[in-house]
Amino acid sequence: MKRIEIEKKLKKELDKERYTHTLGVMYTAAALAMAHHADVEKAMYAGLLHDCAKCIPNEKKIKLCKKYHIPMSAAEKHSPFLLHAKLGSYYAKKIYEVNDAEVLHAIQVHTTGEPDMNELDKIIYIADYIEPNRKKAPNLEEIRRMAFENLDKTMMQILSDTLEYLKEKEGELDPLTMKTYEFYKNEYKMRT
Repeated sequence: MKRIEIEKKLKKELDKERYTHTLGVMYTAAALAMAHHADVEKAMYAGLLHDCAKCIPNEKKIKLCKKYHIPMSAAEKHSPFLLHAKLGSYYAKKIYEVNDAEVLHAIQVHTTGEPDMNELDKIIYIADYIEPNRKKAPNLEEIRRMAFENLDKTMMQILSDTLEYLKEKEGELDPLTMKTYEFYKNEYKMRT
């Protein structure tokens, strides 16, 4: 599907706030891709589709993952809102006809992250966090500046802030997020 067709379909599928966020992520991902000499078109597709399964009710997400044989971690079963990334990757392929493995992977890991993410993965993860409609996040202005300079350092900062936030709120932590943070913390230390 062409990007404009996907935009029209998503406008009907997503609520107004989610659609506005989605466009913000798409354009932010494009800007980050330009800044880091990455593929702008892939960044725009992944940004556009990253939350395509977000508005599905949580119980339905679980049922759909079972139906489509999408593996679920214990953390995802306990916090099914996390499943929108994996289910979104599936939908991007099956419904929106995206066959690019990098785009699908970036959608799949945009919520929890994973150790040693590729450049597009990091761009989508970061764009989701810094897009212009995002108002409440620790160190947001600093992270927005940093994102255009160093993706790994930005990943480390976002993950650190996210873990701190979840700790304070006593929120559910997906172990993969902690592994991702440890990877980028060590990666950044090795490079400095």
